[in-house]
Amino acid sequence: MTMPRTKKETLSATAKSYIKDIAKQDFYNYYTDFSNKYTTKGIEVEDTSIDLYNAVHFTNYEKNKERLNNEFLTGECDINAPDRIIDIKSSWSLETFPALQEDAVNKDYEWQIRGYMMLYNKPFGEIAYCMVSTPDELLNDWDNNDIHNVDHIEPSHRITVVHFTRELCKEILIEQQCKYAIEYYKECINQLNNK
Repeated sequence: MTMPRTKKETLSATAKSYIKDIAKQDFYNYYTDFSNKYTTKGIEVEDTSIDLYNAVHFTNYEKNKERLNNEFLTGECDINAPDRIIDIKSSWSLETFPALQEDAVNKDYEWQIRGYMMLYNKPFGEIAYCMVSTPDELLNDWDNNDIHNVDHIEPSHRITVVHFTRELCKEILIEQQCKYAIEYYKECINQLNNK
């Protein structure tokens, strides 16, 4: 959702680069799996982070397993609550954990949660940054365990939540950008077919 630099352009250079990569993967029928220690931790501790959220907010939410699609989007939110979508972000360490509200603002994550609110038709959304201990197998000998082992810290001090309200004008922008992206994808596929 990064906007282009000029009004003449419909997509940013970043968006175009990503779309070209997807078109190339589709054309040559391969898939590049993006994975690193940060994403691996996020996957491995997701249930623990949901437990942390529940403990702090006195809720009993479970991991959502339903993926939804519409004309433009696909997604599987972490928690599908009665009136909101909650997306869990598990921080790698205390150094990367956004402890202050102002540090938790992330435009990419905001667009992600807005897409989920559209898909699941919810009026509210939350991004919950959770800091739980990093599994030992993901750490190296030189990692500082003090910033990874956090169970001794008060649970409410290990979670930062950013709240969102659904906005139709931003959903219209998402749909418009998706249309531009689809057109650019088709152009890329045509170029690959005709080279």
